[in-house]
Amino acid sequence: MKQRFFGTFLLVLTLLGACKSLQEKGTEQYLSGQYQYAIGTFSQILEEDPDNLEANEIVAESYRLSNRIENSAPYYQKLVEEDPSFNRYFFLGQSLKAQQKTEEAKDAFENAKAYTQDEALLARVQRELEAIKLAEGIANYWPYHELVNYRELNTPGPDYAPIVSENFLYFTSARQASGIYPATGMPYTKLFRTRAEDLRVDVSGIRTLPEFPNEEGLNQAAIAISPDGNTIIYARGNSTSPKDLPETALFVSYFRGGGFTQPIWMPVNEDEFWWNSTPAFSPDGNTLYFASNRPGGFGGIDLYKATKLANGDFGNAVNLGPNINTPGNELFPRMAPDGKFFFASDGHPCYGKLDLFVAENDDNGKQIIKNLGENINSPADDFGIFFTNYPKEGFLSSNREGGIGDDDIYYFVDKTPKPKIVNVLLNVTTQERVAGQANQVLPQARVVLYDGNNKQLGGDFSNTNGRVRFTLTPEADYTIIASKNGYFSKSIPYTTKGKTPDPSTLVQDVTNVSLDTTLVLDQLILDKSIILENIYYDLDKAEIRADAAKELDKLVQILKDNPSIRIELSSHTDDRASDAYNLNLSQRRAQSAVDYIVSQGISRDRLVAKGYGETQLIIPNAQTEEEHQVNRRTEFKVIEIKE
Repeated sequence: MKQRFFGTFLLVLTLLGACKSLQEKGTEQYLSGQYQYAIGTFSQILEEDPDNLEANEIVAESYRLSNRIENSAPYYQKLVEEDPSFNRYFFLGQSLKAQQKTEEAKDAFENAKAYTQDEALLARVQRELEAIKLAEGIANYWPYHELVNYRELNTPGPDYAPIVSENFLYFTSARQASGIYPATGMPYTKLFRTRAEDLRVDVSGIRTLPEFPNEEGLNQAAIAISPDGNTIIYARGNSTSPKDLPETALFVSYFRGGGFTQPIWMPVNEDEFWWNSTPAFSPDGNTLYFASNRPGGFGGIDLYKATKLANGDFGNAVNLGPNINTPGNELFPRMAPDGKFFFASDGHPCYGKLDLFVAENDDNGKQIIKNLGENINSPADDFGIFFTNYPKEGFLSSNREGGIGDDDIYYFVDKTPKPKIVNVLLNVTTQERVAGQANQVLPQARVVLYDGNNKQLGGDFSNTNGRVRFTLTPEADYTIIASKNGYFSKSIPYTTKGKTPDPSTLVQDVTNVSLDTTLVLDQLILDKSIILENIYYDLDKAEIRADAAKELDKLVQILKDNPSIRIELSSHTDDRASDAYNLNLSQRRAQSAVDYIVSQGISRDRLVAKGYGETQLIIPNAQTEEEHQVNRRTEFKVIEIKE
């Protein structure tokens, strides 16, 4: 037993020595950014010692820092059980959110609050909690856009950041790899291109970038090409050589003398220790947008813009501000031709990791941020949008489930259903009024159609049957005017609202709906009196009552429809008072009617007020109240027609 105990003791000493060796190796890998190697090394330690806090910490942080935070949850969970802190609970919450375990993520964020009194950190937790709540009500920005994996284009490794320039598709890929990027364990990426027309890509013609050679032993990624095709900017970095730049930076190549120059470091990087990537040009090429972790931002990675200088360089980088940038990460900017700004973020309300967003102005000119919705975004990373036919078609990148490999290139198309067309065919009939008879057909009347903004849409003469046909649109207001020499012109309002079926209920692509209306014209005869019905006054008064005003409005419309006529408006009484009284009362009533018509916009010089008292009785010696009512009347007659 003593020998056996001694043997066991030697075994423990041997394991402890091995663990110490692995721990030192893994720590060096972690500190040098070789996160995938560090994960592999410390995973060996965790196999023998699952409760090793340092190993759990470094594995968790390695997953987080290499953009795989969803894999870090079990390690952060172990850490908060043994030695809780704000960061450990906070990152656990982010990991759970990336897996769409929202209730568990909420609990982790709430627990994080107990380990800090820093207002900025508490505000960041609250923002995460509010983002989870807001994400539950996200609507699809383009309801009918469909996303499809471009399977023929993708490989098992990363393929992402596609753009199209001069009928070529440019993108980043790890195909034809020569070396492993130690941070992720994936092959280094290079720049490729192939011919493309809109969404049609020649997948058999993919070649490495011909403008300048890809470099070995580092990542080349996220390319941007100016609208004129003469400037290429791309991100270059992650070299393991101590002689190379320590961080990812933007490099530029210019078209000079029949070819492109060798890429050079851009002054817009400003510092070799800052991370700068995901460049994109504005539609006019005068602004460069990019992502950077330089000091003075609002979070991990922010979006910036730089203007083109007189020498062709880009400088004076400006942060896009806290409306777009968050305490999280914002990358892959894209300014659209209409001024809308698209980008990827994990700091705005989203479904998990990076989602695609748009910044646009509302009706009051205020910039608002909208998630593009679940038909575009997923719980994984969704980024790098590019439009080939804005906003209906284009490409984006995603590492969502169901893809070919790591990051894949997807294309999207607008599948908005073809709208059902409803044509409203309005048959207008023109007729003339004939005293004591039915209305008769009035051919060759001019009929004109106006829209709700009084814009003329069409016009024609009625045929021998008095018919004219117009094609209208559903749910719209119109005005129809009919005219003919020797007749009063007449206008009527017409609406198609409520007169057509709901397009969503229709089966046919095109449905015709026939409607009918009639305009009856009155003959225009000089000095012929026309009685205005229902013009009543209170006893011994001349003020226009509300019911009389409605009737006078009809005369107002006649005057508007017939701007060349001048009329006399007359008032008549019965014979049940003195001649002088009746004459005075009728004059006052006629004048009140004229004053009302003038108040409705009719020029006073087109109107003459005339009171006739009881001098023009229709029924002399009236006996009944009905007969007296016939005598008490208001009339008008045309006294002049101006040419």
